Order: sequence, then C-alpha cells, then structure tokens
Amino acid sequence: MVSSGTVRRLGFTCLVSLPFTAALALLPPAQAQNADPVLPEGADEMQQDLTDPNDLRPLTQDSSLLSLQGGQRLMAEASGAVDSQNYTLAATKLQEARQVFNQLSNFYQQLSTSFSGIDNRIFDAQRQKALETAEMRDEATYQLALVHRAQNQPELAVPLLIQIIRSQNPTRDLGKRAYQQLFELGFVDSPYPRPRNSQPTSSSPATPGS
Repeated sequence: MVSSGTVRRLGFTCLVSLPFTAALALLPPAQAQNADPVLPEGADEMQQDLTDPNDLRPLTQDSSLLSLQGGQRLMAEASGAVDSQNYTLAATKLQEARQVFNQLSNFYQQLSTSFSGIDNRIFDAQRQKALETAEMRDEATYQLALVHRAQNQPELAVPLLIQIIRSQNPTRDLGKRAYQQLFELGFVDSPYPRPRNSQPTSSSPATPGS
C-alpha cells in the first residue's frame, strides 16, 4: 500500500468517466461555434459589452466544464482528496481533469491546423496552447497512475505510464518519472537513465522508434 505521503512525494490516457464525456458532448454548440448566438427575450437591453474587462467570457471561468481553469480546479480537488486518502474520489477528479485537458488540446490543435498558411499569429498561438494543455493532460495522467498505485492497482497504472512516455519522450522529466514508476512496479528491468558506470562503452544504444 502506497501511503498518501508517498503519492505527494512522487509528484503528485485509459480510464475515462463516461458520464463526464457525455456532459462534454452536450455542451451548447452556440457557446463554442456561433459568433452571433440567439439571445433570450428581453436581451436587447441587457446585451453585454464584450470590451468591458470586468465582464468575463464564460469559458475563462473556473466554473466552466471546458476551460483551463476548470481542469486546474479538478486537479486541486484531486489533490485534496489524496490528502484525505480518498483515492476513489481522487481518481474520479483526475479522470475528469485528464478528459478536459485532452479535449482542449485536440480543439486547439484543430484550430491551429485550420489557420495554417492563413494567419501565422493564430496558428502559432493555438499550437502553443495545444502543447501546453497536452502537458497538463500528461501530468493529470501521471497523478492518476500514482493514485492507482496507492490503491494497489498497478495493472491500471502501467498503461497510463506508457502513454505518458509515448507522449512526452523518455528524455523529458515527466517521461523519466513515468519510466521510474514502471521500474519500481517491476514492469521493466533496466533503470533509466542508467548509472554512469553501466553505460556501454563500445557502442551507442539503439535509438527507439517514435
């Protein structure tokens, strides 16, 4: 049994909450696609001034189902659940956060591709957002793998850790941490990075496929 303290020390994609996915699918399309959504009755006098900095757009608020702030709120709730050793709740929150960040990354990537060769500024900005949200998704996936370890469910942690390594690359910090988890679980036998005195001297190691 991995204690809550161990999960926190270690650093606090497969399992997806079906009800949560359904909720994402039911998001009103007018919020995401329509430049001029249909307003309710009597809205002529109440139409918002979008230039007002105090008038936040709905998808920039942490109460939104599909936003960076919403995903970060779920991560914070998962952290609190781990502190109280409520690993079932923590796993649920992390699955939801992982889904949010994955959806955002896909949407930003699609927007970036759509503006390729049309507007480089928008292309670069959306591509950067796609990368940032993919990083957040992988971090949520890593935390979920740690929670599965704490629940004595290594068979659920292993696929998540492998997904992280494929996404991040073994040479990056999160990829290294994911591989270390696989090593500690006994899924792999060779440590990485290797100790200096065990590095091969006569030939270079083969480059793994992408």
